[in-house]
Amino acid sequence: MKLLPLDCPELIELVAEWLGKEENNKWLDFGNGFASLTPVTLKVMTQRDLHVLRVFTADDGELPIGVVGLSNVDRRFRSAASMWAVLGRKRYGGCAPRGASKLLTYAFTELGLESVGAWTVEINIPAQRGLERLGFHYIGRQRRCHWIDGRPYDRLLYDLVATEHRELPDD
Repeated sequence: MKLLPLDCPELIELVAEWLGKEENNKWLDFGNGFASLTPVTLKVMTQRDLHVLRVFTADDGELPIGVVGLSNVDRRFRSAASMWAVLGRKRYGGCAPRGASKLLTYAFTELGLESVGAWTVEINIPAQRGLERLGFHYIGRQRRCHWIDGRPYDRLLYDLVATEHRELPDD
C-alpha cells in the first residue's frame, strides 16, 4: 500500500467522484455544510497547508482505492483537528485503516505533529472500530450535531498522540 498526493487532475476527479456518493459523504463534514467536494475545491485544498490529502493504493499495485486526509492542520500547535478516510473502491474493504495508519505515520514523523483528532457518527460502527484499531482514544461526545436523512446524531470524538501511534502492518 502506498500513499500518493492528489497531484494530477485524474486523481482529483476520482476522489471528487468518491466523495460525491451519498454512501460516503453522509459521514463527512468539511465545514459550512459541505459533505462532498468538487474537483476545484479539492484542488484548492491540496494547495493549502491546512489540509493533507493522499490517495492510497491497493496492496498489489498502483490502483487508487481510497483517500485519507487531515483537516485543520496547525503547524504552530503541531496538531490536526480531524483525520478522515473514504474507501472509494468498496471491494477493498478493510484497507481504509491501513491507509489512515500510513497517513498518521507521515503526520507524526514528517510533519512533526503531536496530536491528531478524529470523530465519527455514533451509528458508524465500522468507523469506530477502525479508529480504535488505529489506537485512537475516545474523548467525548458532541450531541445532535450531525444530520443524516433528517435525523440528528451525535459525533463521537477521538484523539491520538504521536507516542501512542503504531503503524498497522501491511497484510
